[in-house]
Amino acid sequence: MKAILFDLDGTLLDSDFDTLIEEYFQGISALFARWLPPEQFVKHLMASTHAMLSDDDPGRTNTQAFADEFFPRTNLDPSLMELFEQYYREEFPKLKHLAKTNPLAKDIVELAFAHNSKVVIATNPLFPLAPTEERLRWAGVLEYPYSLITHGDNMHYCKPNPKYYLEISEVIGVAPEDCLMIGDDPEFDGPAAKVGMDLFLLQGGRTLADAMQYISAKRR
Repeated sequence: MKAILFDLDGTLLDSDFDTLIEEYFQGISALFARWLPPEQFVKHLMASTHAMLSDDDPGRTNTQAFADEFFPRTNLDPSLMELFEQYYREEFPKLKHLAKTNPLAKDIVELAFAHNSKVVIATNPLFPLAPTEERLRWAGVLEYPYSLITHGDNMHYCKPNPKYYLEISEVIGVAPEDCLMIGDDPEFDGPAAKVGMDLFLLQGGRTLADAMQYISAKRR
């Protein structure tokens, strides 16, 4: 085991991602209200996000895939992408109340580094780096020398596309069969196993404490 990959929401961070997204939709739509009614904005935002999720073009990042869909759909100037950046910088941190720190998050991340493994934050790269780092801050695990934090500007695929996991493997220079993916969602984290990665799912009552035991056992 040469690399350990961690999902974020529902794994290192106790959060209801659906509730987080709902609050995000309300906040970001307010910034675009002068151009689009909130219900229309959210409709186009969701459609563009789905297009990004299903995009299979290795020549453009996830953020580019989103923008290529969103701005033609809305007839808005692509320069308004800066409003998304403004929201992530000024408003997204206010959503901290929707998440709770898992007391074992730091312990398992430090355990991974103690085993001299490359450590990756393998959260679904729908957001750019700033809100991804903010959620890591909420989890109490931002200040670590990760080999990779996946986000919309450095990845070309999203979960559950197996190519997402292959891209991580390529970027960090570790074969899939030498990677361990720890997550909580069979649909989105499960495809790691399809490319040959070891997989530990926080399902059936299994917790981060169980994942820590699993990591230690793999190193014996």
